[in-house]
Amino acid sequence: MPIWKRNLIVCWFGMFVTGVGMSQIAPILPLFIKELGADHAESVAQLSGIAFGVTFIISAIFSPIWGKAADKYGRKPMLLRASLGMALVVGCMGFAHNVYVLIGLRLLQGVITGYSTACTTLIATQTDQEHSGFALGTLSTANIAGSLLGPTVGGFIGESLGLRYSFFLTGALLFIAFLATVFFVKENFVRGHQKTPNFKEVWNAVPEKELTVTLFVTFFVLSVALYSVEPIITVYITQISGHAGHVALLAGITFSASGLANIVAAPKLGKLSDKIGAHKVIFAALIAAGIVFIPQAFVRNAWQLMGLRFLFGLAAAGLIPSVNILIKKITPGALTGRMFGFNMSAGYLGVFGGAVLGGQVAAWFGIRDVFFITSVLLLLNGIWVYFRVYRNPILQGAGLSQKNE
Repeated sequence: MPIWKRNLIVCWFGMFVTGVGMSQIAPILPLFIKELGADHAESVAQLSGIAFGVTFIISAIFSPIWGKAADKYGRKPMLLRASLGMALVVGCMGFAHNVYVLIGLRLLQGVITGYSTACTTLIATQTDQEHSGFALGTLSTANIAGSLLGPTVGGFIGESLGLRYSFFLTGALLFIAFLATVFFVKENFVRGHQKTPNFKEVWNAVPEKELTVTLFVTFFVLSVALYSVEPIITVYITQISGHAGHVALLAGITFSASGLANIVAAPKLGKLSDKIGAHKVIFAALIAAGIVFIPQAFVRNAWQLMGLRFLFGLAAAGLIPSVNILIKKITPGALTGRMFGFNMSAGYLGVFGGAVLGGQVAAWFGIRDVFFITSVLLLLNGIWVYFRVYRNPILQGAGLSQKNE
């Protein structure tokens, strides 16, 4: 097996487990906080918001730092640091004896994150140009699938075995990812002797600043779209189902529909990006995703919503690999880790922003308006991408050259 393919398999598993670990707390967090001693609904909601959000905010701050370390020391050491650190911290959450210990561990989880950034950088730099689209497309399914399936996994384990076992199992899987990285991931990394540039020096060295910012914003908007429905899905399904039975199961399947579609479509769209150019795929995917959000506001039962969420997952599958391909294409090799770190920060902020947006819009205007506003964000981003990315002569030339090859 080629080294790039073996690295891809191990990194896919590690990113999937990391995605599950970051998101599996969502459905069980209020129950766990109540179990830890919070006895009023208001305090449970407040502490749940803090415990959920702090990880992603801190991750957004530290992701570029670990990206810098990856460029300086190599990507495999960052994989080992993040996977082992996450295994210990997430496992320890199962032993938390009060809410403040849990919040502290969630904060520490945000500090030591960086597994996904290191994986993306490793695959981007160690895979040949011919297979980079397929590899990055396949890799992108791991984090999305883990993040979307995580709430279902956490809720199922919490209900079947107990809330604390969700943390123990995730910690064990992360430790397996650590061992797999130790024994199977190979990296040909040559450390440069030059001084590691600071942020200002890095940004000055970026040749296509406007294009880079556009890609960061696109990744942010995609993350907002993915998570804007997370606070409202269960309530929305209760409204449209007409009965309260199996709401948690239906909500879990609805989340999983997007993840399943992503797993199916992302590798194929990654290959398509290699053939026709990622700039074309990213524009078409944004418009399609924006359009699919609109009918979700008019569904009459949970199964219709699941079908539309599956279609959204198919469209969204073209975005993450395309963003990563374009960042790699326009970024000097020595800065790849830093740029992927900044991009991951945009994604973490999008996760937090999407959850807040969905909850606030639903509270102030109504649940169905969440789908309209998310659609507008995606379509506006698509228009911006059309002028800044799709019509960019540099990318058009790159896409044509790839096609001709």
